[in-house]
Amino acid sequence: MRNILMVTKFLLLGIPHTEGLETMLFILFLSFYFFTLLGNLLILVIIVSSTRLHTPMYFFLGKLSVCDIFFPSVSSPKVLFYLSGNSQDISYAGCVSQLFFYHFLGCTECFLYTVMAYDRFVAICYPLRYKVIMSHRVCAILAMGTSFFGCIQATFLTTLTFQLPYCGPNEVDYYFCDIPVMLTLACADTSTLEMVEFISVGFMSLSCFLLIVTSYSCIVYSILQIHSAEGRRRAFSTCSAHLTAILLAFMPVVLIYLQPTPNPWLNAAVQILNNLVTPMLNPLIYSLRNKEVKYSPRKVLQQLDLLSEK
Repeated sequence: MRNILMVTKFLLLGIPHTEGLETMLFILFLSFYFFTLLGNLLILVIIVSSTRLHTPMYFFLGKLSVCDIFFPSVSSPKVLFYLSGNSQDISYAGCVSQLFFYHFLGCTECFLYTVMAYDRFVAICYPLRYKVIMSHRVCAILAMGTSFFGCIQATFLTTLTFQLPYCGPNEVDYYFCDIPVMLTLACADTSTLEMVEFISVGFMSLSCFLLIVTSYSCIVYSILQIHSAEGRRRAFSTCSAHLTAILLAFMPVVLIYLQPTPNPWLNAAVQILNNLVTPMLNPLIYSLRNKEVKYSPRKVLQQLDLLSEK
């Protein structure tokens, strides 16, 4: 097998059916990437600088912002590099790293959304015990657990993909290294591995989704028991941002990895949504729907003004 493994680098062909649009795509990717980094860095700064936001919900939101900074950074710099007229080559090791970190961060976010749903479940269904249940220790364990299980899933998927021999061709008909396109380049039968990876990704996504649905079913039931209309409105408002982000995160997974017949153009469009648009929208979703996030920067600036006057 080692003699068969001849490929030392791959050639990224870019987004299918976009020949001649390199300049427009460069501007588009650069804009999305810039605003993604800016928005998530602002969310992080706001959470760290405002003591009012030092709660479990914002702790997990801060980790989501960190993931949303690194997630598009897996593929975007390389895309921008070759869209600007540079080499489209990526080394074998670089391709392995790209696939691993893409799935590590993606799976971590998937588990993180599940933890955030659990946090909202405890906050709304058990408000008097919330601080006891969601202690600093528990929050730290849950946050580390999301990364740990994300790493296990990514390691499993990456090992399965690159245990196959790649002896040519080396042209990746995509803009980054991902499982569906890499399997088409393997010099071996991939039907069994495709089924295993389909089950693995499907089981992880379905498990997280069912846990989230269970949490929110209990939340909706508890909210409907609230007699005050204002109380119900505030409770629904707290959860609406999270639900919007969940829908944006899970839809691409279903469309890309669980479709029976891969469609390169659909996959590319959905991947751009997943890699760039969703991480860019998350800061807007959470800030526009959350009064504490919106007003915290103003309070921090007021405090800084008071300190400068003293």
